[in-house]
Amino acid sequence: MRTRTAAVALVAATALVLAGCSGGGSGEQSDDRTVTFMGWGSPQEVDVFKDMIAQYEKKYPGVKVDYISVPAADFQTKLQTMIAAKKTPDVFYMVGENLQPLVKNGVIADLSDYVADNEIFDADNVWKNAIDLWKFDGTTPGQGSIYALPKDIGPFALAYNKELFAAAGIPDPDPEVPWTWDEFVANAKKLTSGDGADKTYGTAPYSLESAVWSNDADWLNADHTKVAVTDPKFVEALQWVADLSLKEGVAPSSEEESSLGSFQRFIDGKVGMMGIGPWSQGQFWDEVKFDWDLMPWPVPTPTSSEATWYGGVGFAVSKSSKNPTDAENLAAFLAFNEDAQRTNMEKGQAVPNLVDMTNDEYLKMDTPPANKQQFIRIIEEVGHRPTQTFTYNSDWWNVFSTNVASVYRGEVTAAEYTKSVEEEMQTALDDAIATAK
Repeated sequence: MRTRTAAVALVAATALVLAGCSGGGSGEQSDDRTVTFMGWGSPQEVDVFKDMIAQYEKKYPGVKVDYISVPAADFQTKLQTMIAAKKTPDVFYMVGENLQPLVKNGVIADLSDYVADNEIFDADNVWKNAIDLWKFDGTTPGQGSIYALPKDIGPFALAYNKELFAAAGIPDPDPEVPWTWDEFVANAKKLTSGDGADKTYGTAPYSLESAVWSNDADWLNADHTKVAVTDPKFVEALQWVADLSLKEGVAPSSEEESSLGSFQRFIDGKVGMMGIGPWSQGQFWDEVKFDWDLMPWPVPTPTSSEATWYGGVGFAVSKSSKNPTDAENLAAFLAFNEDAQRTNMEKGQAVPNLVDMTNDEYLKMDTPPANKQQFIRIIEEVGHRPTQTFTYNSDWWNVFSTNVASVYRGEVTAAEYTKSVEEEMQTALDDAIATAK
């Protein structure tokens, strides 16, 4: 049985209440100018948003923001319940996989007119990929109307422990020339040492997206209608990632990762290389006691193209908001206001959405990583939006992900696993395409 995605569960609930919520807000403000805002995040992120909300309330006297912070694991269930009860938050975090269902079911507002008529948004000064994540024309993601404003754009980069590198005699990597996979493995072996609780690994579990895309493969074909995981290049990438632990011994096993995650291992100085996003900077500034920096993701061959993913969370506005203007102003303030963006940047939560602030302030900050430009390279050049954000739902992705750990544990090969899930993935993808139509 296929696992239903959060997006599909959300749509199932909202379908019952569409008549009550699609018509939504009248466009007129309520006398009670309280705006509910719901998100998730670490304690550091919650503190950042409390600061930004206070800035918003100062700029817009008379508006009160009711900030609801929900654990990430519970967020979709909470949102689903609130939509079903016709108590949708005025503004809420949205992930890319939920965009199409929430648009087609009339839950979220089209913000295109607001953006067009508001001087707070300058298209030339906001990362294009950050806006395109939230565009949808009814058929093609990345085109058409804007249905959310970017909380951030999260480029997933490869961090390394400079002190472990120096101790192993490994020069700092060239910030623009990636290692090959063979070079990565060879250097990861130099970084791996010790036993038991004192063991240091060369690398954390590797980004499968980076391996697959840099090997010129993908989960789906170019028009996102056919599953492509049995492509030999995809199989090769998946097996290479698994073999970093199974064969090369340079990454923690699945069992070791369950007992102590690589994020903590990296902080403890027990992992040489690990994928991170900008959202980890603040915690690293507080807890990491060694020098660290960013390097390009490795590639299969010297002529291969570097690749990784960028994600993002959007600020969606409920179509049923009783205070639509205040809600839109809050989403825009959090996304684009200079003081709010500066707060987010200085507390290590994100690369600013504003290009000029990134160039003039963020890249010049005297805080690690020194090679902050790698985050920008990913946003502008080598990053890909996740494949599952191009489809109506991600059931097909869940089929793949549910038991891919069996490859990492060595219970099946990559070829065996991809062959075993291909048909079910295709059925789920076909269902998503039919639902979208």
